[in-house]
Amino acid sequence: MTVLKKFHIALVGLPGSGKSTIGRYLAKRWSMPFVDVDVAIEEHIGCTIRDFFAKEGESRFRDVEQEVLAALLARPEKTVVATGGGAVLKTENRQELAEHAQVVYLSASPHEIAKRLQRDTQRPLLQVDNPLQRLLDLHAIRDPLYKEVADFVVAGSGLSATQVAQRVAMQIELGQHS
Repeated sequence: MTVLKKFHIALVGLPGSGKSTIGRYLAKRWSMPFVDVDVAIEEHIGCTIRDFFAKEGESRFRDVEQEVLAALLARPEKTVVATGGGAVLKTENRQELAEHAQVVYLSASPHEIAKRLQRDTQRPLLQVDNPLQRLLDLHAIRDPLYKEVADFVVAGSGLSATQVAQRVAMQIELGQHS
C-alpha cells in the first residue's frame, strides 16, 4: 500500500529508538525510497555530525537540520524519512512534518535505549558521563513534542525491530481507511 493521506512517512523519536532501522523496513515494504536525515546532513555539510557539533555547536546544527529536512519534505517522490532525534525542537520542523508527512513517533524507554547504545560513540548528545540521565532529560523535553506532531505513536519497548516495524506498517495501513 503506497497511497498516503500525506505525501511522506516521517519517523520521530529519541536517538536510538529505531528510526533508521524501521524506516528501511517500511521503505522496502512499500517500494519507497528511504532517507536518513542525519546521513543527508552529513552529505550536505561534508563531515560527521559529531565533528560539526564540536566545531559549530548545536544551534548551528539545528539550522542545517531544518534546511535539509525542509528540502527532503519538498521532494516530489513519496519517501520514508528517519528524522534526527532533535528535529522536533524547532517549531518550523514540526510544522513541515505535520504538513507534508504522516508522522510516526517511535516511543521507547530511555532505559532500553541506553542499553542499546552502550557502545555507540557517534551520537554527540550522548557523549556524556551518564548517558541514561541524558536520555531521561531528552525524553522529558522531547516526548511532548513528538506526541504533538505524531499521527501515530508506536511503543517499541520490549519488541524486536521487526515487530515494531510491523506495528508501524499496520497503523499506517489501517489509518488509510479511517
